[in-house]
Amino acid sequence: MKRLSPFFILLLDFNSCKGDHILSDTHHFNMFIFNNSLYFPKFVKFLLLATSIFGSACVTQVGCLNFSYPAFHRKSGEDLHLSKNSGIYNDAIQITPDTAGDIGLLSNMSGRVFHNEQLKLWDNQRNTKASFNSTFVFNIFPPDSPWGEGLAFLLTSNTSLPDNSDGQWLGIVNATSIGVSNVVAVEFDTRKSYPEDIDDNHVGVDVKSIYSIQQEPLGGHGVNLSSGVDITASVLFDAKSERMTIFVSKSGATEQKLKTPVLSVDLELSKLLPEDVFVGFSASTGEYAQLNAIRSWDFSSWEYIERDPINLTWLWVLIPIFVVGLLSGIAFIYYWKRKHRKDQGLDDDLQLELEIKTSSTAPHKFKLKELISATQNFNSLNKLGKGGFGTVYKGTLKNKDVAVKRISKDSRHGKQDFIAEITTIGNLNHKNLVKLIGWCYERTELLLVYECMPNGSLDKYIFCSGSPAAEDLNLSWERRHSIICGVARALDYLHNGCDKRVLHRDIKASNIMLDSDFNARLGDFGLARTILFSENTHHSTKEIAGTPGYMAPESFHTGRASVETDVYAFGVLILEVACGRKPGRPNVLNNYNNSIIDWVWELHRRESIIEVLDMRLNCTFNKDRAICMLKLGLACCHPNPYERPSMKTALLVLTGEAAPPIIPSEKPAFMWPALVPSLKEELNCRQSESLLTPITELISGR
Repeated sequence: MKRLSPFFILLLDFNSCKGDHILSDTHHFNMFIFNNSLYFPKFVKFLLLATSIFGSACVTQVGCLNFSYPAFHRKSGEDLHLSKNSGIYNDAIQITPDTAGDIGLLSNMSGRVFHNEQLKLWDNQRNTKASFNSTFVFNIFPPDSPWGEGLAFLLTSNTSLPDNSDGQWLGIVNATSIGVSNVVAVEFDTRKSYPEDIDDNHVGVDVKSIYSIQQEPLGGHGVNLSSGVDITASVLFDAKSERMTIFVSKSGATEQKLKTPVLSVDLELSKLLPEDVFVGFSASTGEYAQLNAIRSWDFSSWEYIERDPINLTWLWVLIPIFVVGLLSGIAFIYYWKRKHRKDQGLDDDLQLELEIKTSSTAPHKFKLKELISATQNFNSLNKLGKGGFGTVYKGTLKNKDVAVKRISKDSRHGKQDFIAEITTIGNLNHKNLVKLIGWCYERTELLLVYECMPNGSLDKYIFCSGSPAAEDLNLSWERRHSIICGVARALDYLHNGCDKRVLHRDIKASNIMLDSDFNARLGDFGLARTILFSENTHHSTKEIAGTPGYMAPESFHTGRASVETDVYAFGVLILEVACGRKPGRPNVLNNYNNSIIDWVWELHRRESIIEVLDMRLNCTFNKDRAICMLKLGLACCHPNPYERPSMKTALLVLTGEAAPPIIPSEKPAFMWPALVPSLKEELNCRQSESLLTPITELISGR
């Protein structure tokens, strides 16, 4: 007989068991592991399966009969024992013969068919018993009505067809072998041959006879054996409980019906049958003939080993020892790895937590569950915006609206920018800065909490011509001027009003937020760095930071950030707010294919700079103040960083306390290294406070 591995037993039990029955304790344990695997960590699933296999190896071994015939062909006959009246026709076993319409020849006949290989039903030496599941599709076709007699599934030690076993005997026994023949049958009876028969459409279990020890009518189960349609039946025997269960359903019916037993009988087969038996079918016809065909047949079996109490005791002692040992080993390896990571300084998550907590500027720390609740589990309906850093969601904390930035796990410098934003602006306090309320780092989630800006970011108003937002706001010149002044105050505070100077490094319209009164608030300090004041130091980066279109040309040569690079980005912001155009967008009307800076400088050369103003302003602005702001924008974007005004000077120009810096009529060429203006030129250009400041080289304070 074929032997299968213990691991395959798990799958075999799972696939071959139909209905609500108990095969063994091991089978139920295996099914619990498979059905609940989502609730276990990987190593626990491995542990449970390993334990199950270990237990299975001790409890069960398989020496079984297993075969499957989806249909029957001539070659299938090599594996089968067919009686004289049986054969294979039309892809099915005809237990009683198909005589092509000659009804008279079908009456008073019987037949049998068995698989050639025997099933070892029990073995006293090894103390084993076999469980099995036999599932088959059959068809009983009545050429005429009335009909009879039916067919049966057999377990017997003798394949010979008994003489005179036609008619009421169903090919199971005859008048002389009844009560003495080693046979157990499940009959599918189509004729009420005895008073004891319930009706002419029932299933019954027969032991050494054709008188059923228990039977069940099938009409109430929606099955008519003589309807000429395919019927599916399953006979399941559980050796542990010594119980036979029968399932019957019309083929094609819902699978649930085949899981509902129609009959269950307690049978101790080891006392009724010899060790080795044949499995198969028998059928008969009487005065009223019919065709009895088997269309498909699947059979599987597995052994149940009964151990003595001493062996079971040792088994239940060994399994806990094995489990405890395995768990202890896993716990030790986990502890050793954690300790090793800490000793080597490789625990980045812990390092990040400590770096934030030890910062004196760190704001309030929130719990992840608080922010999940505030944002309704980061509901997409609450999304305010999305960028390369991650996504911003609107939330509510203690009846107050907040904005929660969820740093993307794919962000290249997510943790670095996260720490920078917390430690840089944690203690900054200015009316034109977005206030950072708190942070959260939990379960690899990086979250920042800000006060909510009801009117969103500036870019959606100046770049969305014709949009409802732009029309509703009606970006007047006064409002645009007010926004630019607010940004200038914020940058002046960062550069000159803090204990440590702060470089923002990413000034652009999308990072300018608008509060309920449309006051400008500078936000997004992910790239910001604090720096120390020094004459001979600088802030150096390994890679260029910022947004294309806003970055000063010297950045690509030095890789350094300075107050002058922030001033350059501020100059670009002035021009795009005044013109209503993006920094890199060409002037499609004049076919001028350079950036906004080149375009404005070209119209300045033509003495037509006023023409660059946003057409949506409809000429409702003060011409002199508009020209002043445009010239300030060009001065801030000067290719030579030494020629750019400081933010303090820029703010004085915007408020009318100083005249705009003098700029050449044509855009100067960029040269590097930049030329420092002569002392005479510098003195001529100074007013109340220096309009020009020498390029600042600063070093990171972090």
